Amino acid sequence: MKSHYSDAPAAQRIARHTLAVIVDNEPGVLARIAGLFSGRGYNIESLTVSETEHEEHLSRITIVTSGDDAAIAQIMAQLDRLVPVHRVDDLTASGEAVERELALVKVAGRGEHRVEALRLAQAFGARTLDATLNSFIFEFTGAIDEVDRFIRVMAETGVVDVARTGVAALPRGSSKG
Repeated sequence: MKSHYSDAPAAQRIARHTLAVIVDNEPGVLARIAGLFSGRGYNIESLTVSETEHEEHLSRITIVTSGDDAAIAQIMAQLDRLVPVHRVDDLTASGEAVERELALVKVAGRGEHRVEALRLAQAFGARTLDATLNSFIFEFTGAIDEVDRFIRVMAETGVVDVARTGVAALPRGSSKG
């Protein structure tokens, strides 16, 4: 006998999406967008904002969030309905995008820990921005998973503090995103 549950649709896959939102650069826009996410129970994993077109007073908000296809479509539709929003692009759905994040990692230590921190930072291609007798500050730029890996590896050498910028992303090729 066939179960009724076998005809049920398969659970949608939860995936990470990077959204590029072009908005008017005016007070309260970011609060409205954050309110949209929190009011509907969506999480913002990464958020970057910067004015990109000074003459037109436009800013680009890059948001990394996770959800199934229906949730992402709903987020995009709701963002698109906000008055100060000019355009919403799902950079993940539109194909390969170039995504980068910058991390500043402060490591404290002496002796062997200090030597190991320098060796690992060099292996990852990180830049040394500050060095004292007791600590270093390294700058590392890469894809999210590379930044995560760098921080995990450096944790073994005595990480004191970490600051991350959030994701900056653009679509590959000639398309605007």
